[in-house]
Amino acid sequence: MTEAVGTDRIEFGLDTFGDVTNAPNGEAVTQAQVIRNVVDEGVLADQVGLSFFGLGEHHREDFAVSAPDVVLAAIAGRTANIHLGSAVTVLSSDDPVRVFQRFSTLDAVSDGRAEVILGRGSFTESFPLFGYDLGDYEKLFEEKLELFTELLQEKPVTWSGTTRAPLANQSVYPVTESGSLRTWVGVGGSPESVVRTARYGLPMMLAIIGGASARFAPYVDLYKRAITQLELPMQAIGVHSPGYIAETDEQAKNEFFPHYQRMHARIGASRGWPPLTRQQFEGEATPNGAIYVGSPETVAKKIAATIDVLGANRFDLKYSAGTLPHENMMRNIELYGTQVVPRVEELLAESRAALTH
Repeated sequence: MTEAVGTDRIEFGLDTFGDVTNAPNGEAVTQAQVIRNVVDEGVLADQVGLSFFGLGEHHREDFAVSAPDVVLAAIAGRTANIHLGSAVTVLSSDDPVRVFQRFSTLDAVSDGRAEVILGRGSFTESFPLFGYDLGDYEKLFEEKLELFTELLQEKPVTWSGTTRAPLANQSVYPVTESGSLRTWVGVGGSPESVVRTARYGLPMMLAIIGGASARFAPYVDLYKRAITQLELPMQAIGVHSPGYIAETDEQAKNEFFPHYQRMHARIGASRGWPPLTRQQFEGEATPNGAIYVGSPETVAKKIAATIDVLGANRFDLKYSAGTLPHENMMRNIELYGTQVVPRVEELLAESRAALTH
């Protein structure tokens, strides 16, 4: 269980998986260069005043970041204010003690700016890679999340389970200076995951990658009911969704779509997804879709509406999309921080002022 965190303040962040991008000549960038580019992107996110920069863990050819904490530490050395975290750490195929140690170390080198978002993993490559059985998918996450929440107390832990060796009055180091490592749970949309997150008293990050955000309102209500019934402090609710910003709606959609379509096809090939058509993409780009693509005004209005309908405390834009070039992503970050976020704050202030009159 954690103390209540920032439930009145709205935060704005960015996420990337370190997608392997194309250079201006159309050739793929090396994974090493992608990682260096991600560091530059994180530095720009800090410069434009954003609250959070998150890196997703993957173990595939098309995503360069397999060790988010290492890349985040590099970003920490070049930034001053932005919080840095995973989006997500696949806890099921990792060791909770090592995850805590890595991120408490990141918290030290960043002077208290580390966060971790824990997830079961919608990509499952890490399970066979690290010797885990996908048949234990649920048990692995449940047991390891239980242990991780014990470690968050930063006191000696006694724990036993079936997924790792037991601990007997074991202290884990380093501890954080604040005594609290900010920890979220990433949720894709199952009621069981929502209730589990509430049971452990952790903030919930909703991954909304398809359909209207309003569809997730029942999950927010369920989370709030569960955490209230458990008599735990209310926690923050975040949203993670993909998006891309350019000067006009048409420019944004035309620049973004080819890369998003290819990424969808590549991931979908192993999941049985049908090809993504331009018509389907256009549907997701409407106010009722999950892709936040368009001009700064269009994207700001859509984000403000999502925050309103879900009562969210944070919105993280997944700003990368497959082969989308680094230069486009840098412009995406700049527009998000300098134009979209200030406009969202204006829209939310107007909305709340109207409710009081």
